[in-house]
Amino acid sequence: MYLIDTDILVFALRGHPRVAENIGACLDVPAAMSVISYGELLYGAARSRYAREDIEKVREFARGFRIVDVTPSVMETFASLRAALERAGRRIDDMDLIIAATAVIQGAVLVSNNEDHFRRVPGLSVENWTK
Repeated sequence: MYLIDTDILVFALRGHPRVAENIGACLDVPAAMSVISYGELLYGAARSRYAREDIEKVREFARGFRIVDVTPSVMETFASLRAALERAGRRIDDMDLIIAATAVIQGAVLVSNNEDHFRRVPGLSVENWTK
């Protein structure tokens, strides 16, 4: 399974050709987004000049993905990863770390343009579909 990070979802919504090509090439593999990414997309839409229309675009777009909830297992993994990253001086944003923990728990490949950031997370497979 692929867990698509917020930045790649934004690229897809904006019609980035390489991201669209990669999404099309992976139709036989399930793709999901974290409920965190869904919230981040809705927040961005709510801030736009055309909030109502953009929120509806996000809702329609999200129907093409399984939305993965944050579970107790995800939060236990988040806590463990955050502590380890802090000890190593390599901390990342909590929302991103929850998304990473979700991918780890799901056994998913995280698709993100923020490779350097997410490669700090032990046990996380990362792909970048913008390249």
